[in-house]
Amino acid sequence: MKAARTGPNAFTLEFESEDELREEHRANLSQGGVRLPVADRPALFARAELTLRGPSGREARVKGTVVAPLPDGVALSFEGDADALLAALLAAPAGRESPGRDVSDWDRLRGMSRTEKLLYAPRAERNERLVLVQDPDPQVLYALLKNPRLTVDEVARVAKSAYLTYQTAELILKTTQWAANVEIRTALVHNPKTSPTFALRLLPTLPEAELKAIARGAATSMALKAAALKRLQGGV
Repeated sequence: MKAARTGPNAFTLEFESEDELREEHRANLSQGGVRLPVADRPALFARAELTLRGPSGREARVKGTVVAPLPDGVALSFEGDADALLAALLAAPAGRESPGRDVSDWDRLRGMSRTEKLLYAPRAERNERLVLVQDPDPQVLYALLKNPRLTVDEVARVAKSAYLTYQTAELILKTTQWAANVEIRTALVHNPKTSPTFALRLLPTLPEAELKAIARGAATSMALKAAALKRLQGGV
């Protein structure tokens, strides 16, 4: 793994092998952080722009904050979905699928217009869906749920999204295989964007451990916390 400063607040971090990238994802990226081994260390709490480069040459850009000094550099907390980053960096070399293109799925999809995203989401591949699930347009999330290849873990990501809407939550609950999944129901209950009506309806279907967590203060509303306490105490 090689890092270099490319500007006052800009750095590149290049992974030389897939194993190296996957290990960094396991140890740090999946937790929302990244190790930046540079001798010219930025100041603690400084904002930084980081270009990540995968072993195939694919790139993804993130913004982050320096959160701790390390013996060989600093630790950054970054903004973005770690799994989407991993997928983008592990994608085939630019130009293999589409000659003449030299952009990552990350950059290409984020550069689409709203209409293009809405039309593309129902047929997007998994790597592309990992990018689209972060889109701030709630209608893109709704369109993504129409993709027949969507997996349960991807639906759980939608259920956790800060851009969840009533319509999106309703579609999830109307789809039997998704509504039957405990992880998805739990994500919906914990999401502050889920309407109280939906959350209260789902509460009785959660495991006791989740009810205890909500009762201890993990609830998004006092009504939800009170309902969890009541169920734990033997109420209806």
